[in-house]
Amino acid sequence: MAELRGALIGCGFFAVNQMHAWRDIEGASIAAICDRDPDRLRVVGDQFGITRRYTDAAALFAGERLDFVDIATTVPSHRTLVEMAAQYGVPVICQKPFAPSLADAKAMVKACADAGVPLMVHENFRWQSPIQAVRAVLDSGEIGTPFFGRISFRSAYDVFSGQPYLATGRRFIIEDLGIHILDIARFLLGDVSTVTARTARVNPGITGEDVATMLMDHTGGATSVVDCSYASKLATEPFPETLIEIDGKDGTIRLAQGYRLTVTGRSGTVVSDVSPPLLAWASRPWHNIQESVVAIQKHWVDCLTNGTEPATSGADNLKTLALVEAAYAGAASREPVQLDALLK
Repeated sequence: MAELRGALIGCGFFAVNQMHAWRDIEGASIAAICDRDPDRLRVVGDQFGITRRYTDAAALFAGERLDFVDIATTVPSHRTLVEMAAQYGVPVICQKPFAPSLADAKAMVKACADAGVPLMVHENFRWQSPIQAVRAVLDSGEIGTPFFGRISFRSAYDVFSGQPYLATGRRFIIEDLGIHILDIARFLLGDVSTVTARTARVNPGITGEDVATMLMDHTGGATSVVDCSYASKLATEPFPETLIEIDGKDGTIRLAQGYRLTVTGRSGTVVSDVSPPLLAWASRPWHNIQESVVAIQKHWVDCLTNGTEPATSGADNLKTLALVEAAYAGAASREPVQLDALLK
């Protein structure tokens, strides 16, 4: 089968990881890149040997024959670019956060559905190998039906040096990081009916919240706590690890710092190292996220090749985005928020 020909729109901080991943994956390659900043376009183009470069997305779509486009821009441009891809009939991956509002996200999903264009959101955290290992234990039935979960990301890592815009937005940790942790909760414990949330701003030098705690009722009966912090100074910095506790009818799962997975279940207790591989182009401590980029982009190629719907399709991601909106609404009102009303 012919290799899929793709383009990348947005040559910023995280897009370099996506370019490395595309170079590693069989069956697809990036033939053209686009960014409004000529300097970023030149740096990424030179680094990855991409000669077809555009500063205008409309010119890219008009000038290239594409099998897919990878949108790695910031959220305000997503709807325009996704709808442009749909207009040209080009399957699209869109970076998270998917949209600035649920209304925009629903419009983007509809535009692609009406055009018959596959749409996937680059929601990569669930594709980290340690998270996949937890999912595999749940699927095995070793701990029985889960009734409680805690998915935690607590750190004092300076994320602002690489992405300074994060310090200026009215929204911060739930929208940028919490969206991933909320998606992991959905991935492991199923969809959510109700969210209760509390937020705080500990760092006086930023505009948005840097601490968030969310209590969620899952439709399958489980309860989970999702907690995120960029204000937690620990003896050993865990960034960017997600720590997980799940209790089931017949046992427990604990994914601890250092990628140590302890499963106590029907077969006894088993402790294993589920550290992600360090890819040739990756660097610690980012390597777990960088590995997940390869995994999700490979999933996209497999879906396009086989004609199947991505696990993190636009339609699926509406449910994760609704959790973000519910968390902000709940933090503001200090009342539980029902998900059904947001998804109508």
